[in-house]
Amino acid sequence: MYANGSTNHHNGTEEKLDELRRLLGKSDGDLLRIVGVGAGAWGSVFAALLQDSYGQYREKVQIRIWRRPGRAVDRKTAEHLFEVINSREDVLRRLIRRCAYLKYVEGRLGDRTLYADEILRDGFVLNMIDTPLCPLKVVTNLQEAVWDADIVINGLPSTETREVFEEISKYWKERITVPIIVSLAKGIEAALDPVPHIITPTQMINRATGVPMENILYLGGPNIASEIYNKEYANARICGAVKWRKPLAKFLRQPHFIVWDNNDLVTHEVMGGLKNVYAIGAGMVAALTNESATSKSVYFAHCTSEMIFITHLLAEDPEKLAGPLLADTYVTLLKGRNAWYGQMLAKGELNLDMGDSISGKGMIQGVSAVGAFYQLLSQSSLSLSRPGEDKSVAPVEFCPILKTLYKILITREQQSEAILQALRDEHLNDPRDRIQIAQSHAFYRPSLLGQP
Repeated sequence: MYANGSTNHHNGTEEKLDELRRLLGKSDGDLLRIVGVGAGAWGSVFAALLQDSYGQYREKVQIRIWRRPGRAVDRKTAEHLFEVINSREDVLRRLIRRCAYLKYVEGRLGDRTLYADEILRDGFVLNMIDTPLCPLKVVTNLQEAVWDADIVINGLPSTETREVFEEISKYWKERITVPIIVSLAKGIEAALDPVPHIITPTQMINRATGVPMENILYLGGPNIASEIYNKEYANARICGAVKWRKPLAKFLRQPHFIVWDNNDLVTHEVMGGLKNVYAIGAGMVAALTNESATSKSVYFAHCTSEMIFITHLLAEDPEKLAGPLLADTYVTLLKGRNAWYGQMLAKGELNLDMGDSISGKGMIQGVSAVGAFYQLLSQSSLSLSRPGEDKSVAPVEFCPILKTLYKILITREQQSEAILQALRDEHLNDPRDRIQIAQSHAFYRPSLLGQP
């Protein structure tokens, strides 16, 4: 019986572990070393899923997670954490058995400061206190964590990925073997030279470390971290070179967590960042209309048509992305942190001066993605012709929701209410027209993804 109440039915787990060890050339007594870098909700859950599945094979695999030291848990969170512990008999018994309960009593009373890395060892994630995980092996020294890792899981926000992997590269200079990196990050950066193009987290990792792209993969899908750990049925897609994506899909697959594989790494990665943009607006609409189903459906029609339009710029076969993109968008709009952020902004419970790293939620990656997509799609070099008109306009002119979000979140020219005004603009085209324009014109710009 595991800490989260699940039972191990094997399901060939040891055989899957042995198969991956063979592919990596591991001999008896040589541990397969897996380390998660970054301990947000999804990164921590991912490490915990691996620990629950494979942690019992201690002579074959070591699973650890790195997070920065020194992050104090505030008093309010410590009090809530204590309530969570006492509401879960299995967690309470585990902490008492490990002689770890007393520090949470002291934290509750304010007699002791708890730290994020400290509570993570007991299975508590600062951004997801209500969902206790299994105990995790936590490392706070980055060099110690990664220098001999065979598989690195990037659980960092896209905005931190480059900086941390540039540091990691210093510790890999004398490596003989090349690690495998699986990135969970959803977000992009825009670069304008030599031509406007997108930079994704896997590309940041490649440039920072020199690890070849065939060893870097992206895993994403329509999922909420806490629900996956509680064994709600979910699926994901691991994208990258066939050499590693198929064995890793098999290794990661569980009865409640189905992992498919695909070769289109960068496009899926970009789509994972795109849905976060529109999730913020969805949260605003929900808050401003008192959860009006009609208003939310109007917004959904317009935002999905903009996303479809943008995919036609980014992908040669955009129809293949429609299902995964809509599924990921749907779950993010329902329960994701970006939609929550939009709601809190519209209600006035948060403001932009608080930044996009929010206590208890982590990094709101949709904010930087709004800026990146707007900057990219506003370039005149990408101009498109409007049907029936002689003049050309930048692609962003076809995306009024994206333009409005940019004015709300980045330049701060407008308030959250502007999102409703954009929806009610009598000059706004039927969403169907935008899709029809995209489907009937040769809009594909391979250069946007750094392709010739």
